[in-house]
Amino acid sequence: MRRWNGWGDDTLSVPLPAGALEWLAARAGAASPVPDASLAQALAAVPPSRLPPHRLVRTDALERLLHARGQSLPDWIALRGGRIERFPDGVARPSSEEEVRALLHYAAQTDARLIPYGGGTSVVGHVNPGAEPTLTVNLRGLNRLRRLDAESRLASFGAGAAGPEIEAALRARGFTLGHYPQSFEYSTLGGWVATRSAGQESLGYGRIEQLFAGGRLETPAGRLALPCVPASAAGPDLRALVLGSEGRLGIVTEATVRIAPLPERQTVTAVFFPAWSAGLAAAREIAQATLPLTMLRLSHPAETETTLALAGDSRGLRLLRRMIELRGLGEGRCLLLAGAAGGGPRVRRARGELLALARRHGGVRVTDAFGRRWRGTRFRAPYLRNALWEHGYALDALETALPWARVPALVEAVERALREAAATFGERLHVFTHLSHLYPTGSSVYTTYLFRVAVDPDETLARWRACKRAASEAIVAAGGTISHQHGVGLDHQPYLAAEKGELGVAALQALCRQFDPRGVMNPGKLVE
Repeated sequence: MRRWNGWGDDTLSVPLPAGALEWLAARAGAASPVPDASLAQALAAVPPSRLPPHRLVRTDALERLLHARGQSLPDWIALRGGRIERFPDGVARPSSEEEVRALLHYAAQTDARLIPYGGGTSVVGHVNPGAEPTLTVNLRGLNRLRRLDAESRLASFGAGAAGPEIEAALRARGFTLGHYPQSFEYSTLGGWVATRSAGQESLGYGRIEQLFAGGRLETPAGRLALPCVPASAAGPDLRALVLGSEGRLGIVTEATVRIAPLPERQTVTAVFFPAWSAGLAAAREIAQATLPLTMLRLSHPAETETTLALAGDSRGLRLLRRMIELRGLGEGRCLLLAGAAGGGPRVRRARGELLALARRHGGVRVTDAFGRRWRGTRFRAPYLRNALWEHGYALDALETALPWARVPALVEAVERALREAAATFGERLHVFTHLSHLYPTGSSVYTTYLFRVAVDPDETLARWRACKRAASEAIVAAGGTISHQHGVGLDHQPYLAAEKGELGVAALQALCRQFDPRGVMNPGKLVE
């Protein structure tokens, strides 16, 4: 069963390795566990529903609690601290598009607001209800493979299909979508489309905007059908209206995606560089060489150190650390992970060219076991948030993307802004960064930071707000996008105008009015 106040399956825990708490205390201060509100206390805070009865709408306290928040740090603070201000008044779980349309009609009749809900993995406030009577529509019932055209390499799914369901259905027929966000186990296809998701292997398979070929959107104004054609010059591409729309226009009920044959072989190669400057130059050159890779990820020295420190103390990892030290790679070392997939010759060629470029910048390849371990445990990483919280540490991440020339200064500016914001509370941050998605013209920048949980949940939230605001302002000042992969939601909405401009925001608002004249759909998200 899913945790009601944390990440993932409540039967699965990923404990911190031995020595991790001492290592973290040296960087962020010694922490103490803070008691959580109980499930009974959270349920007791759920108020009576303001919605009239409907055969598809549930109003019991547990269902409403489970759909009250997502997975952002403010969501965790609210859930763990028992400070949930608002709950949906009802939750519906439609199993057909006819039922989705019935729920849209019900919301219009009752003057309720409607929030589409996929896997509930949003980290920027997409699924949080406002003050108005609210109906949350959980789309997991629309999770079937509906059509597969092997000749055209197209597959159509209900929008509520989660990552493992999609891959299982496709692999049984010899195909893959190849879309692996860190939330893969729980996030859904409709959510990926609505937030313009990027997967860990988007370099090879494409971001969701390259994979999304068409589908259907049910809106208060009617149905928007998006036909699947290879290309079109018939005016603006209406798919772009749906991609990143965050539930403001309507509910994605079906998505057709471009699929690929299952690769014969998949590898992740690990290369260490002696310094950040060398790793950065190598990563940029590799990205611009457009090698047939599926993934490139470069960790800053602080993240490299954190990865090794929190990976445990197995015999294999001890040998890896010894190997790195013998090769003369000291404290400033940084780690590059590169994925390749396909036939054997294609993978060998990609790895060969990758390593040749890496060696020109002092790169040292290490055992393939490290890459296999990373690939095998990559969806376990979010579970560390549970363990960290239980020991008194809060963890959050933010991300952006910008041209290569501005990446080094942006990394320094964001990390400095976070540390200075924490210092105003007398706190130290442990902060570390990696480049998660690399392009010929630039890169994403993904920064994670960790700080101590305060006894008072409001104090913890104040610390987060100060850090988030400072980092977001640094991103805007550097000309980066406010979000490369997490979307806008509530948390990034104040900074959207800096990127879109006054006219651009007005155009988005007009678009919302066209599809949703009465403002029923997910108000407050994306744009006012």
